[in-house]
Amino acid sequence: MHIPESLQDLASTEAVQLLRRPKTITRVFEGVFSLIIFSSLLTDGYQNKMESPQLHCILNSNNVACSFAVVAGFLAFLSCLAFLVLDTQETHIADTRFKTAFQLLDLILAVLWAVVWFVGFCFLANQWQHSPPKAFLLGSSSAQAAIAFTFFSILVWIFQAYLAFQDLRNDAPVPYKRSLDEGGMVLTTLPSPSATSSVNMPTTGPNSLSYASSALSPCLTAPKAPRLAMMPDN
Repeated sequence: MHIPESLQDLASTEAVQLLRRPKTITRVFEGVFSLIIFSSLLTDGYQNKMESPQLHCILNSNNVACSFAVVAGFLAFLSCLAFLVLDTQETHIADTRFKTAFQLLDLILAVLWAVVWFVGFCFLANQWQHSPPKAFLLGSSSAQAAIAFTFFSILVWIFQAYLAFQDLRNDAPVPYKRSLDEGGMVLTTLPSPSATSSVNMPTTGPNSLSYASSALSPCLTAPKAPRLAMMPDN
C-alpha cells in the first residue's frame, strides 16, 4: 500500500502537474524541433564540393538559408526554455496585470514564430528544390530533416498560440466586474415597494372631504382674498 500512495503523491506534485499541462508539452515539442533544425544544419549543413575545399551551404549553396535556419532554431529554442521557466512561476504570480501581460506576450510570440517558420519552410524548401543533385556527398538527410521539422514547427506554434489565446480569454480581468457586483448587491439590498410603509389614504365616506382637506399641508391651501370694507358717505 505504500507504493501506490507514493505514486499518487508524486502525481499530485506541482512539477508533475506542470509537465502534464498541454502548454508545457507543446513547449517541449517546440524546443525539440528547434534543436533538431539548428543542430542538423549546424553540423552537416555546410559541406565542401568535390572540386573546392571551401564550405558551402547544402541548400543551393545559399549561406543565407543555412544561417536563417540555424539562428531561428537557436532563438526559438531559447524562447522555449525561457517560457518553460516562466510557466513554473505562473501559478505564483498574484498580480493580475503581470499575468495578463505574460499571457499576451506568449500569444504574440507564438504567432510570430508560426509566421517565421512558415516563411522559413517556404524558403528552405525552395532552396532545396533548386539545389543541384549530388552536388555534395553528405548533408542531404540533414537538409531534409531540417525542412521537415520546420513544417512541424509551424503546427506546434499555431497550437501554442491557440492555447495562449484560450488562457488569455479565460483569465482576462474584467475592469468593472467589482463595481457591477457591488451595484447588484446594492440593488438586492434595497427594500421592495411592497415592503415600504404605505401611506394611509382617506377612506371614502361622508366625512372624507373634510378629512382630506384637513390633511393637506398649509402651504398647499389657497390664500384667502382680502375683504373690502365700505365706508359710509359723510
